[in-house]
Amino acid sequence: MVRGRAEHNECEIFSLEEVSLHQQDIEKIEHIDRWCRDLKILYLQNNLIPKIENLGRLKKLEYLNLALNNIEVIENLEGCESLQKLDLTVNFVGCLSSVESLQHNIHLTELFLVGNPSTEFEGYRQFVVASLPRLKFLDGIEISRSERIQASQGSEEVRRKVMEQEREYLKRRAREKEEAQRKAAGEERGNKERRPGSDGHWYTDINNTDSGKAENKENQEAEENINLMNSDLSEEQREREFWHTPCSFTPESRVEAHRHLEEKRKAKEKGKEKKKLKAPRTLITADGRVLNTNEPKLDFSLTEDEDNNTIILDLAVYRHMDTSLIDVDVQPTYARISVKGKIFQIVLPAEVKPDSSTAQRSQTTGHLVLTMPRVEGEIKVTKAATRPLQRCQTGNRSSSEDNKRNSSVPQRLEVDPSKHKAVDFANIVTKQASAKQGPLEMTRTVPPPTSGPRSSEEFVDDPDVPPLI
Repeated sequence: MVRGRAEHNECEIFSLEEVSLHQQDIEKIEHIDRWCRDLKILYLQNNLIPKIENLGRLKKLEYLNLALNNIEVIENLEGCESLQKLDLTVNFVGCLSSVESLQHNIHLTELFLVGNPSTEFEGYRQFVVASLPRLKFLDGIEISRSERIQASQGSEEVRRKVMEQEREYLKRRAREKEEAQRKAAGEERGNKERRPGSDGHWYTDINNTDSGKAENKENQEAEENINLMNSDLSEEQREREFWHTPCSFTPESRVEAHRHLEEKRKAKEKGKEKKKLKAPRTLITADGRVLNTNEPKLDFSLTEDEDNNTIILDLAVYRHMDTSLIDVDVQPTYARISVKGKIFQIVLPAEVKPDSSTAQRSQTTGHLVLTMPRVEGEIKVTKAATRPLQRCQTGNRSSSEDNKRNSSVPQRLEVDPSKHKAVDFANIVTKQASAKQGPLEMTRTVPPPTSGPRSSEEFVDDPDVPPLI
C-alpha cells in the first residue's frame, strides 16, 4: 500500500518524503518508521488508529495528520524532533495531561484538538497554552502574548481543575468500555443461539435451549412464543433502527459503525457478483463446430488479399483502450480475440498459418488488424497424374484393364514377369567336364560360320580378331 502511494517518487519508499494513507481502514501504525526514514509529511486521517506508535524514528517528520481516528492519549512522539504541526481533530483525547508529552517537540508551533472530549474541559485552552510555551497556533487560532501571560499566571489553579475533570472522564470512559464489552459478548452469544430461517430472518435455535429438551407441548408453546418475538423487521427497518438508535460517541461505537458499513458493502458486492454471474457462452460445440460470437459488439471486416494470399481481419477496438486488455488467439480455422474479458470469435473462410500470422494496433484509430497467411501446397492424388506412369510401366494393356486399374484405390505399380526376359547370370561362367583344367577356366565359344561367299586362299582366320557381322 505504501509503495502504491509512492508513484510520485517512482515507487521508491526509502527516499519518500511525503505519503498519504488516509481512508485505508488502518487499525495500527507499523513499519512506516523503518521504511521511510526521510519522511517529512504523513497523512493518516480518517482511519481506525487507536494509538500513536512506531513513529519515533522519523527524525525529519514535520507534519503529522491523525484527524478522525480513535486516539485517546497523545504519546510516543518525543523522537519526532522536527515536528512542527500536529492535527488530532475529532479524536477521543480525554487525557488532556498527555499534552505535556509534546514539550520535547521544541519545533511544534501548531496543534489541532478540535472535536476531542478534552476540549470541553474548563480551562482547556489555558492549560494547553501554559503546557506548551513554544506553541503559536491552537485549533487554528493564534496565541497572543497576553493570552500566554494570563495562562502562565493561573497555571496551578487551571491544572487542578483540569485534572479533576480528567479523572471524572476516565471513570465514565471505563464504564463505557465495560458496557461495550457486555454488548459485544451478548451479541456473540445471541448469534450462536440464533439460526437463519427460510425467509431470511433469524430465529432462536430451539434445539440449543432447554425447551428443546422438554415435552412436545412445551416445544409447541416455545415455538409459538419465538415466532411472536422473532417476527423480525424487514432489512430496511433493521437498517433504520441501527442508525436511529441513540449511542454514545466512543471509539467502540465508531468501530461498530465501520464494521456495519463494511458488512453492507461486502453483501452488496456479493449480490452484484451473483447477478453478473452468467452461464459460460458456448464457443465450440460438442461435435467440434466453431461458432461465431461478438460479445464486445465491435464492428469488423474480414477480407481476402488474393495478391498476397492472406486473410485480413480488421476489428474496431476502442481507440483509448490499453493493449494489455486485448488477447489474440489465431487457430488454423478460426480467430479468437478477448477484449476486456469479452470474446470475439469468427470462423475463417480458409485454413491459415497461425505461426506466420501477425497482429498490429493502429495508433490513430486503435483498430486491431490481424494478417493471416493462407495455407498453400496441399497435396492431392489425381487420376490424370498417374495414368502416363501406368502406361509407361505396364506396356500394352487393353483400355478395359486401364479403366479397371484407374478405378481401383489405392493405385500400385505392378510388373508382369512374362512380358520381360530376365538375364541368366548362372551361365556367364561355364565349367569344363575335364578335371585337369582349372576349376573356373574361361573358354571362348566360336560362333558357327555364316553362309556367304567363300574366303580367299590368302585369308587367315585369326581367332583374336572378332568376326565382322
